[in-house]
Amino acid sequence: MVQPVQVRPISNDEGMRLLRIVRRGTGSVVTWRRAQMVLLSAQRMPVAKIAEVTFTSPDRVRDVLHNFNADGFDSLYPRYAGGRPPKFTLPQRQQIKQIALSRPADHDLPFSVWSLSKLADFLVAEGVVDDISHEGLRLLLRDEDVSFQAVKTFKTSTDPDYEAKTSRVLALYAIADGIVEPGPDDPTIVFCVDEFGPLNLQPHPGKQWAPRASGRGDPTAPRRRRRRATYTRPHGVRHLFAALDLPRDKLYGHVTHRKGRTQFLAFCRYLRSLYPADVRIAIVCDNFSPHLSTTRDDRVGAWAEANNVEIAYTPFYGSWLNRIEAQFTALRYFTLDGTDHPTHREQARMIRRYIGWRNRHTTDPKLRKVIKRASTIKKAKVA
Repeated sequence: MVQPVQVRPISNDEGMRLLRIVRRGTGSVVTWRRAQMVLLSAQRMPVAKIAEVTFTSPDRVRDVLHNFNADGFDSLYPRYAGGRPPKFTLPQRQQIKQIALSRPADHDLPFSVWSLSKLADFLVAEGVVDDISHEGLRLLLRDEDVSFQAVKTFKTSTDPDYEAKTSRVLALYAIADGIVEPGPDDPTIVFCVDEFGPLNLQPHPGKQWAPRASGRGDPTAPRRRRRRATYTRPHGVRHLFAALDLPRDKLYGHVTHRKGRTQFLAFCRYLRSLYPADVRIAIVCDNFSPHLSTTRDDRVGAWAEANNVEIAYTPFYGSWLNRIEAQFTALRYFTLDGTDHPTHREQARMIRRYIGWRNRHTTDPKLRKVIKRASTIKKAKVA
């Protein structure tokens, strides 16, 4: 029997790196689409479903997964050919790249970062090249996949049960996708749950269609809508509890004043009421404290045991495993970007209307085109 094409097992660091690429609002759309395919495959989504979600062919998805298994993250970035032959030899380019990736202090220089001018002067002084312009150096480094980036912190999963939690979440996804048959004690319905917010009453940045600039313009009649400036926000915040029903591909949401354990349990009771009591369900969520059972408050565990529910937690710093994260990107783009809601009631109404519209148009070709246009805006909330 031919095994289905699937990405190799990925580590938590690789999963978080894929999630950062998917959420990034800038960069190559080709890289974003390839990273999305790999991430969905890591969540055990079948190739045919990935092709449907990413609006491409199954053969293209298989090629991306094979390339990632062979070359890793290098396969995600497109390589464009063309232009004049390189001015510098391969050994020179490799040495320039090596020096650029090193620290100036390693060469006994009294500064902490290379600028293009300092790096160019150092390369000439060391005899690596006879002469090189700042722009030529920048283009050479770009061709060698080196760019000027901010130094960031990183997190690794400290969960001692990382492998067990990851395996269980992926097994639940396989059941929800119909890839494997559920066992005697396995749930048949899987929900992915998370909170989205806080929801503020503020002007949100966004994009719009507007006439192109012509001349100096008229300040009294601006060609684009303006966002008001806010200095105080006395209206408080709201929070959205959201759940994605994987077998039905339906999104549910409740807007609340708080996101404590009481509100989480109320939302779980609503999800439980969607199916008969004898149908076992699973809820995939992160390790946010209201989701947990503690020695002081065991209501979540007691409720789950009494209501035929399994609570499956993602590992610490492993939110990339939760499939609902991608839904928040579209929700933010369609309902919040470019808005300035006067009341929380109106904002909540817009969110509820979007959820209903999304559930009615999951296979609509027009919706796919809209999502494709919005695919470069990836700023999802991380719980």
